[in-house]
Amino acid sequence: MDPTSRPAVVIDNGTGYTKMGFAGNVEPCFILPTVVAANESFLSQPKSSLKGSWAAQHNAGVAADMDFFIGDEALAKSRSSSTYNLRYPIEHGQVEDWDAMERYWQQCVFNYLRCDPEDHYFLLTESPLTPPESREYTGEILFETFNVPGLYIAVNSVLALAAGYTTSKCEMTGVVVDVGDGATRVVPVAEGYVIASCIKSIPIAGKDVTLFIQQLMRERGENIPPEDSFDVARKVKEMYCYTCSDIVKEYNKHDKEPGKYIKQWKGVKPKTGAPYTCDVGYERFLGPEVFFNPEIYSNDFITSLPAVIDKCIQSAPIDTRRALYKNIVLSGGSTMFKDFGRRLQRDLKKIVDARVLANNARTGGEITSQPVEVNVVSHPVQKFAVWFGGSVLSSTPEFFASCRTKEEYEECGASICRTNPVFKGMY
Repeated sequence: MDPTSRPAVVIDNGTGYTKMGFAGNVEPCFILPTVVAANESFLSQPKSSLKGSWAAQHNAGVAADMDFFIGDEALAKSRSSSTYNLRYPIEHGQVEDWDAMERYWQQCVFNYLRCDPEDHYFLLTESPLTPPESREYTGEILFETFNVPGLYIAVNSVLALAAGYTTSKCEMTGVVVDVGDGATRVVPVAEGYVIASCIKSIPIAGKDVTLFIQQLMRERGENIPPEDSFDVARKVKEMYCYTCSDIVKEYNKHDKEPGKYIKQWKGVKPKTGAPYTCDVGYERFLGPEVFFNPEIYSNDFITSLPAVIDKCIQSAPIDTRRALYKNIVLSGGSTMFKDFGRRLQRDLKKIVDARVLANNARTGGEITSQPVEVNVVSHPVQKFAVWFGGSVLSSTPEFFASCRTKEEYEECGASICRTNPVFKGMY
């Protein structure tokens, strides 16, 4: 059967979580932590214990290759057995461990999606600053190991922009604010093309919010087992955190009505099974605040996210700036805090309006600048916006024509994966 008659497989590998599923769906089939637990006890045995024979050593290597888990299963295995080592293949949006990444894809395809890779075209995502060599490695693994008929490697920011449209016409000029677990990037896109020279990155992301919450709870002396403290902080972030409009007012609210605002976290100690409780207080609004006042968390980086977005747009070509301010799309799980988009729009509008006023004052009123429209787009699928954009993109007829095929790979080699055409099929 022709692979183009089947839905493409869409896999969005993020630093913290991987989203996977089939083209045409609204939601991914699985969302798993991007982590591999490999049983490396076979290979760490001394050669004498393997009787020194080649066969015994070879069998140990095969056993080590077969015995691994990914996602939540990997985390559970590492807790229950010391022979499993956790490996995080992606750091700050870039693949650092290709062996672990190949194992991860293997489990995604065969264990979770349960499909034959030879029967489906594949769409994978990458960070805007991924080096071309990385795309070659990806192409080699997909074409050689999995024997896929076609592959398209899409820039995640462009997909997020495609997911954020609110009308029948998809607007492909805008700024993507992608706040994931390991990286935060502000990426301007004009007519579907990334303006690479204007991309801004900031060293504060979802994991830093978790670490900050963990630090606040530890300093307050909450009764949380040390081995569980990071997981508890992550769950507190996902369940209770929100963005406030004014820190001082929020402190006063908590102090006046602690019963209303302070939540209780209940857990079980992993070693003894004894229950424990702890309070969740100021960290509910202080966690997300690190994006707007980073100085409360870090002395090294003190520029707020709205200021970084403004710098990014101001460095873009002048004829694109108004369109970029008008379409700022949120993407990634760490933008899901309540009122995050509203606060971002308010703070950014203040910066832009102050500049317009200053320019008008400088010219003495002879030349007046028109007000700049600032619009931050929040939408229901922003948590997995990149995956949803990939699902939309790979459902179009033009997708299959734009993919790199197995035949092209065999003829030209892995270098064909260095570039992928941007096509206008959906907008």
